Amino acid sequence: MTSLETPRLSMRLMRSDDAEFYLTLQNTEGWRKNIGDRGIRSVEAARQALLDGPLAMQARHGFSLLAVERKGLPGAIGMCGLVKRDMLPEVDIGYGFLPEYWGQGYAFEAASRVLAHARDDLGLKRLMGISARHNAGSIRILEKLGLQLQEVIRTSDSDPGTLLYVRQL
Repeated sequence: MTSLETPRLSMRLMRSDDAEFYLTLQNTEGWRKNIGDRGIRSVEAARQALLDGPLAMQARHGFSLLAVERKGLPGAIGMCGLVKRDMLPEVDIGYGFLPEYWGQGYAFEAASRVLAHARDDLGLKRLMGISARHNAGSIRILEKLGLQLQEVIRTSDSDPGTLLYVRQL
């Protein structure tokens, strides 16, 4: 799989030259507040994080986070895709967008296409999603995708509780 499309969006494999976008996204207030500060502060650190994260996951599992672009316009506006986290027993759906693209339906549109890909192309039977308790936008997207709250988990010793959502595909 190299790309997915929706009426407004193109999603493609992340590349090391997406480092500047990844650096910007990782350092937005929303990312740090809702997902966490990963300490990525340079383009080189972002490039390495892409190599160690999405690109390595794609090689290992055949899926990963994808760069999301508006059709016909250059530049990533966000990312969306499938992630296999050590802390979760199943694959989960993840997404993050630059703040200027929030509230325009892009995250739901991209996530809907990724969910269909997980079910129809990859044959996954269940999909998970996680969200910080205070991230109302992410919770709305997970619920709109048909995922249901299963439990509150702790992803680290300092985690006050992360919401775990699940959907049978």
